[in-house]
Amino acid sequence: MPGIDPRVFRNVLGRFCTGVTVITALEQDGAPAGFACQSFAALSLEPPLVLFCPAKGSRTWAAIERAGKFCVNILTEEQRQVCARFGSRTVDRFAGTQWYASELDLPVLADGLAAIQCSVVSVVDGGDHLIVVGRVLALSEPAGSGRPLLFYRGRYAGIAPTEGLPPVWHADLEHFLTATSDSW
Repeated sequence: MPGIDPRVFRNVLGRFCTGVTVITALEQDGAPAGFACQSFAALSLEPPLVLFCPAKGSRTWAAIERAGKFCVNILTEEQRQVCARFGSRTVDRFAGTQWYASELDLPVLADGLAAIQCSVVSVVDGGDHLIVVGRVLALSEPAGSGRPLLFYRGRYAGIAPTEGLPPVWHADLEHFLTATSDSW
């Protein structure tokens, strides 16, 4: 079988729209650490689990792993600059960024859509990335409102909610997204 061209792989998978998050923790010396992450997903309702995928060589992931816990900050579309800063090689990514320490002593970015605080449950090899599974310990909705920041075809994108969705489909969609068994 022929190999998969990495550029084609990126282009094709780039057609799948993803949300943008910033994964944060406090280092052992108390300094905040974080990086932009678009490979984040809900994994399980019972128990409540999420996952994200950092690059294997990420120094920021190494600091977060040592902390043993992390916060997933879901960004608003107004936080493009925050995403760019946390996706850069800038040494102090928190400079000029408003944040506060949560009750679990995790950095929560101000004005985000949501914060999901977790403990690291497992780390699995995933090629050139790792698959980190976290158990959700606390959830919050910081002051941010509006729409989520999305990434599509190598660029930031916005979304407008579908107003014309029939009400009966809302219930079906809600059931599908929250079902704990294979009822489809």
